[in-house]
Amino acid sequence: MAWKSKLLAGAAGLALAWPGLAAADPATDAKIAALQEQLELLQAQIADLKVSTGASLAALRPAAPSATAAASIAGGKPSIATSDGKFAATLHGVMQLDAAKYDQDDRLPAAVTARDLSSGANFRRARIGVDGKVFGNFDYNILFDFGGSGAEDSGRVQEMWVQYSGLKPLRFRVGAFAPPLGLEDAASTNGALFPERPAAADIARGLAGGDTRIGGGVIGNGDHWFASAIATGPLVQSLNSGATAFNAPIFDEQQGYALRVAGAPFYGLDWMVHVGANASIVAQPTDLGAAAATRYALQVRERPELRVDGARLVDTGQIDAKGARAYGLEFAAQKQNLYVQAEYFDISIDRRNPAPGASDPSFNGWYAQGSWVLTGERRKYNIGTAAFDAPGVDKPFDPSKGQWGAWELAARYSTIDLNYSENSLIAADRVRGGEQDIWTLGVNWFPNPAVKFMLDYYDVSVDRKNTAGAAIGQDYRALNLRSQVAF
Repeated sequence: MAWKSKLLAGAAGLALAWPGLAAADPATDAKIAALQEQLELLQAQIADLKVSTGASLAALRPAAPSATAAASIAGGKPSIATSDGKFAATLHGVMQLDAAKYDQDDRLPAAVTARDLSSGANFRRARIGVDGKVFGNFDYNILFDFGGSGAEDSGRVQEMWVQYSGLKPLRFRVGAFAPPLGLEDAASTNGALFPERPAAADIARGLAGGDTRIGGGVIGNGDHWFASAIATGPLVQSLNSGATAFNAPIFDEQQGYALRVAGAPFYGLDWMVHVGANASIVAQPTDLGAAAATRYALQVRERPELRVDGARLVDTGQIDAKGARAYGLEFAAQKQNLYVQAEYFDISIDRRNPAPGASDPSFNGWYAQGSWVLTGERRKYNIGTAAFDAPGVDKPFDPSKGQWGAWELAARYSTIDLNYSENSLIAADRVRGGEQDIWTLGVNWFPNPAVKFMLDYYDVSVDRKNTAGAAIGQDYRALNLRSQVAF
């Protein structure tokens, strides 16, 4: 910028010389006038330089961001968010490894097909995903799962949805997600009391809801209430495409509704009571096409609350149906570190073109479970889902400090009856799905909020007949160890 310095020096010199020039004789007037003209010209050029230089610096200077972004790890979850909270992304993952040993009787009835349940290990859940928000009021969740029942899966979309949360207390969601259909269904599997949901709760959720279900609707909650209404469609296909266990080839997809109201109307400083009701409605079953053995088939079946072996020991078989319903009642109570929970479900199916003498079948089931946290922590109640989660860990595992994490004892009894007119003289009216009763005792250890170990003992009793009337039920015992990390 040497030329700029010269212009400034010249202007300064003219300013200093001006008094002496003003005192000279009149012969120099012409020279003074010329110098004054040059001075004014230099001043104008300097002013232009200031303007142009300032514009150039402004163009080169980067625009200041409206909000800064910061990365953090809270509770083991890596996340990044802007300081104004309008944008956020959190990475989350789940690993659940089950290792089970089945103890069956050697002398089983000849008609029993599940004669050798497979002891071993498998990843029940192996999930990775990201959730967060964009532009303040839009939330999203993207989650993939590679775990499975009996064997790992090649991968599927577990959840993929977007939600608008700008109209408090309501949230409007659309995509693939499991609509809340009961107390146990709404609870996170990461903090569940046992490795699997009770059979009755899992059957009810599977009619119009369940994992990978596509739907859309509204969810809302206040300080002590929760409500949701979701219209549901088909299940998401596995990532390997084609005909899969998650979604067979279809012509018209299933249409249904999932409804729930719940909350904690009674509570005190160290106690609370939860009550609720829910409904799972299939308005239009899946149309499998004219070539299918049962074109509009609904099938109610369930595994015995442990999925290292994938066998289903109670199963109604395919029922030609025009609709189905499941109604549920919820109850839970907590007093300090003592917790109890129970649900009842009534399930009914409307037959399509029933044979003479055949009526609409109905089934029912219930469970009761409870826990006692030996180390004094309490299970957390989340009104955003109206469900209970894992207890806090006041003293994370650290032997050097004499800290051993949180320990919990748990017990459950569950029963499901999938028989309907099983001894009727009209074959078309009979449904021999079987009765299943399970006692489960468990110990849960939470070394820290991200890691969990579960040891559970099962006593299973299945009473069932096949279509020929032969006994195909059995009693057995099982022991399962789950190792989990979830963040």
